[in-house]
Formats: sequence, structure tokens, C-alpha cells
Amino acid sequence: MKEQAKATEAMFTNGINVTEYEETIQAVKEEAELAKFQFRASNRWDWGGYNRTTIKGFYGAGEEHGAEDRTFVVDADEPPVLLGEDRAPNPVEYLLHSLAGCLTSTIIYKAAIRGITIESLESTLEGELDARAFLEVSDEERKGYQNISVTFKVKSDASPEEIRELAEFSAVLDVVRHGTPVSLRVEKA
Repeated sequence: MKEQAKATEAMFTNGINVTEYEETIQAVKEEAELAKFQFRASNRWDWGGYNRTTIKGFYGAGEEHGAEDRTFVVDADEPPVLLGEDRAPNPVEYLLHSLAGCLTSTIIYKAAIRGITIESLESTLEGELDARAFLEVSDEERKGYQNISVTFKVKSDASPEEIRELAEFSAVLDVVRHGTPVSLRVEKA
């Protein structure tokens, strides 16, 4: 006889274990603290526009995760026209990557929990930026993106409106649209 604990088989939609997703939702309903996460990164400048970020471990679901075996290294640089050596994407390109990744994951997860099958999903992002404020030649422009446009191509039975609604749950979309307070502290090395 099979284990009683496996009385219900895991159900997958869009590659997401919907059974575990539903269990996670129930656990958070019962204990809100499980929904609190803290992600961390540290960065070190190398030379010119080149720097490296290390992402290691995080706190979530009431405990630390991956401090010993979860390390990612991400490099950033600038293209030659911005006086870099083009050894990696620049930070504003990573912002587009973060937004694209979060929107995609959000759509896939939310579709799965709603029983919507996604056969394919692609996105194209374009960010418009005016460097005059960064270069201190104008104080009339903002330093960051003035506009970001995202276009999805999706193969699904869901309507474009349903897919757009799912995308609205993206954490990175929320940060970009509404901003998040950032505190800066400088210490002598």
C-alpha cells in the first residue's frame, strides 16, 4: 500500500506544483509571519563601471534559507559609449531583466493557481532614459527611466485582459510603479 500522506497526487499547471501552492496559501492564512521575506545582496566595485554583486541566502517562511549552498554572482558594467568596457549588462538593463522575470513568473504562478494553462509566454521590454540628470547638465529630467513599455506575446486560452490582470500581482512591477523607500548609510572603510 502506498503512503497515506500521498493520498492526493501533486497537480501541476505551467510547471508549478499547484498542490503545494495551495498548501502555502493556506499556511500563510493561518500564520501571516510566514509571508515575510528578506532578500540580501552585497556589491563590490572593481574598476571603472565594472562591479560585482553576490546574492547569498535569504530569510523567509520563518527561517533562514541557503546561507551555505545558495550563492549567485552577478556582474555589472557599462557599454563603451557610457565609458565602460561592456563586460556585463548595466544596472538599468538589469532592472528590465528583473521586471521581465518577475512579470513572467507572476503570470505563470497566478495562471497556475487559477487553472489557466499557458503554452508560451514571451515579453519585450524597452526603457527610455535621459542621461542629462545623471551627467548634471539638467535638473529637469529624472535620473531613472522616464518610461518602460512591456509587450507580451502569450499562447493561452486566457484573454489578454486576464493575462494583464495576472501581471498586476508582480512585486517588481509594484516597486517600479510605486517606488520603495530606500535608506542610504555611508560608513568609512
